[in-house]
Amino acid sequence: MKFVVVTGMSGSGKTTALKILEDAGFYCVDNLPLSLVEQFVDLTAEPNGEISKVALGLDVRAGMRFEDAGKILQTIKDKGFPLEILFLDCADSSLIRRYRETRRLHPLAQYGRVEDGVAEERRILEGIRCNADYVIDTTNLLTRELKSEIDRIYVHNEEYNNLMITVMSFGFKYGNPTEADLIFDVRFLPNPYYIEGLREKTGNDPEIQEYVMSFPEAEEFLKKLEEMLQFLIPYYVREGKNRLVIGIGCTGGRHRSVTLANALYDRMKNKGDYGLKLDHRDITQKRG
Repeated sequence: MKFVVVTGMSGSGKTTALKILEDAGFYCVDNLPLSLVEQFVDLTAEPNGEISKVALGLDVRAGMRFEDAGKILQTIKDKGFPLEILFLDCADSSLIRRYRETRRLHPLAQYGRVEDGVAEERRILEGIRCNADYVIDTTNLLTRELKSEIDRIYVHNEEYNNLMITVMSFGFKYGNPTEADLIFDVRFLPNPYYIEGLREKTGNDPEIQEYVMSFPEAEEFLKKLEEMLQFLIPYYVREGKNRLVIGIGCTGGRHRSVTLANALYDRMKNKGDYGLKLDHRDITQKRG
């Protein structure tokens, strides 16, 4: 029997996660009142039952004091029931933006500010997050990327250490990415923008990649950056960090930064038990 409780911040993608688990063969129930959770677990755990995989969505709408959810789930675990907690998290700024864009009301801010509702919910969920078996940060994840992470845990049964790394290229002229944890400036490299025939291309094109990587300092930069990240990542994991955004910036975010972000991504693939994604924030910007 596999039993997964899906919980986390409102707006972080819990409903999407449940749909993904449903597609993976889980029997899914969303927003069950806390007072019924233990009874529901007992019913689904009956010997010789037809249901072998269950996903239960829980959030602050579930009634009672949601701070008690962690105690209820721990009681179920203490009985020997194979229960796992999947916690979906997201940066506060992204949650607030999502609520404003959809014009939905936060469940804890029906008559107040979204910011206050997010802060209160994070306080309430602190305990259950600390005891979660898996934490997925959806701040920079597309739906297909979230599916990949969930499949990695519950379909392919791979090892998962909760760290999602994003390698992001960007242009300084459009502002530093506020979500970046580490920012590296590659404007020390010659700019292909000023080379006839290269201006309209991007770091995804072989011509730009060949030009940028023709300079020894580009290769040396990548080598030193990879070594530093190999040193840092285990310590981030040890401290419980779930999201690491590495920003690589040049002037316009279309040539040098894209080339080096691509190269770093290729070097980091399959090098550790972490999720990895690539994001070219400003590659579609037209520099004038």
